[in-house]
Amino acid sequence: MDLQDVLDVLAALEREGVRYAVFGGLAMAAHGLDRGTRDLDLFLAADEENVARLRRALHGVYEDPAIEEITSADLDGEYPAIQYGPPGVTFTIDIVSRLGDAFTFADLDVQHVRVGELEVAVVTPRTLYAMKRNTVRPRDADDAARLRRAFDLEDD
Repeated sequence: MDLQDVLDVLAALEREGVRYAVFGGLAMAAHGLDRGTRDLDLFLAADEENVARLRRALHGVYEDPAIEEITSADLDGEYPAIQYGPPGVTFTIDIVSRLGDAFTFADLDVQHVRVGELEVAVVTPRTLYAMKRNTVRPRDADDAARLRRAFDLEDD
């Protein structure tokens, strides 16, 4: 995964005013906890206007007609997740609008973190911990433990 490719996408999201938040492995890294990943996890507000801004942002980085297949209806549907594989890069973009009944975009605490010259929207360590602490994936359990130690977090 090339960091510049990811930063190009994040810069485009910022330029277009997309309401998003990075979560997952790259959010861990943004908070100073290195963890390898092969995707950019984006939590997104699923309203049509915001999804249209997302498509414009992605078109600003990639010449790919498949971008038009990303719709508000899909992100607001029964399975609110889309995986987009941009052409010519070594990562995917996982776009979600909710995680079960536990999290919607409105439930997220988000902060802006400087990455080089860019400020990006990232879920806070506490929110990331809450997202990961009760999942079944061993990687999430490890991430939650690292977040708990690094940020002195406790279960609510």
